[in-house]
Amino acid sequence: MSHVQSERDGAVLRIAINRPEKKNALTAEMYEALADAVEQGESDAAVRVLLLHAIGDAFTGGNDLIDFLQKPWTGQKVPPAVRFIHAVAEAKKPIVAAVQGLAVGIGVTILLHCDLVYASEGAKFMMPFIDLGIVPEAGSTVLLPAVIGHQRAAELLMLGAPLAVQRAYELGLVNAVVAPEALFFAASQAAQKLAEKPFGALLACKRLMKQTNQAEVARALQEEVAEVNIRLDSPETKEALSAFVEKRKPDFAKFR
Repeated sequence: MSHVQSERDGAVLRIAINRPEKKNALTAEMYEALADAVEQGESDAAVRVLLLHAIGDAFTGGNDLIDFLQKPWTGQKVPPAVRFIHAVAEAKKPIVAAVQGLAVGIGVTILLHCDLVYASEGAKFMMPFIDLGIVPEAGSTVLLPAVIGHQRAAELLMLGAPLAVQRAYELGLVNAVVAPEALFFAASQAAQKLAEKPFGALLACKRLMKQTNQAEVARALQEEVAEVNIRLDSPETKEALSAFVEKRKPDFAKFR
């Protein structure tokens, strides 16, 4: 069974993360499938809008860390997660996201590249990159401070503080908060409305909106990946990841 499914509904391509038994944690194979789906949507002339959503009670628990440890980024020319990030970040067509339950790590940072984000009541966002001994990705070190300011971004990225959905809305990270049963309908309606707009003008609008910080985001994407690769070889990162898998508190004192 594929953990990523896509189907076209008129001019909208629905891309679903479907691994609910693991909180939709993302494996290398799932990243490849997600990148394939986004790229196919971009190249399909019948598709005007992409809708990213998930099955179950969570949007995504982020990286499947066991899979990540078995298939580390180190030595890979383009890691599957990086390919997916670039596919979304460089998409010319609008992307709408529907977020329910928990969104962790890349489940939050990827939303910064989406054009419209709808979230359900009770959704919670977390970016525990530093706790795992790595650094944020997906250009979030540029995009998040640009949206919410340096200090608030530091709270989320450095402290790894959880973010409740209403606060995410207040900070401008979410377009609307809706009842869980209405989430997919709300996101689908928004995607359909976009698909009915004059397509050339829609694409031009997205391009113009994104080009202001395009160079900075591209730089951040490259430097973040390089830093992740450096961190993965560090003793503190190995300790953090091992502690997570072994369900124990990491001991960073020995590295000071």
